[in-house]
Amino acid sequence: MHIFDELDHQLISLLREDGRAPYSKIATVLGISRATVQTRIDRLLESGAVLGFTLRVRQDYDDRAIRAIMMIEVSGRNTTKVIKYLRGLPELYQLHTTNGGWDLVAEIRANSLSDFDRILREVRDVEGVSNSETSILLSTV
Repeated sequence: MHIFDELDHQLISLLREDGRAPYSKIATVLGISRATVQTRIDRLLESGAVLGFTLRVRQDYDDRAIRAIMMIEVSGRNTTKVIKYLRGLPELYQLHTTNGGWDLVAEIRANSLSDFDRILREVRDVEGVSNSETSILLSTV
């Protein structure tokens, strides 16, 4: 497991704001060398602490996308198995463990209602999933 120091936290924060920022710009902001930025990012990627870089699109940009939050209850000791399966579903944009009445919270993105319906059925059919509740996200305010 990677142990973050303050520089790692600052670097990750900058990358969250702009994952395409040039290493020279990051180095200037953090007051370190470009080589140190490169080494730190390489180490974060190799350790698995940083999974990669992704494009973020304004949420209202693609009005065809159906977004929803799905709360998932897992029976028994099946959580690890369920997580492994769900992480393989491309429509599950994010997956979180949580406390309270639900075990997992998933953000779902689908291109159509039929795709949305299919992914709901697929998640509910996973062995170990005992219950779920889904809310479609209508707009971001």
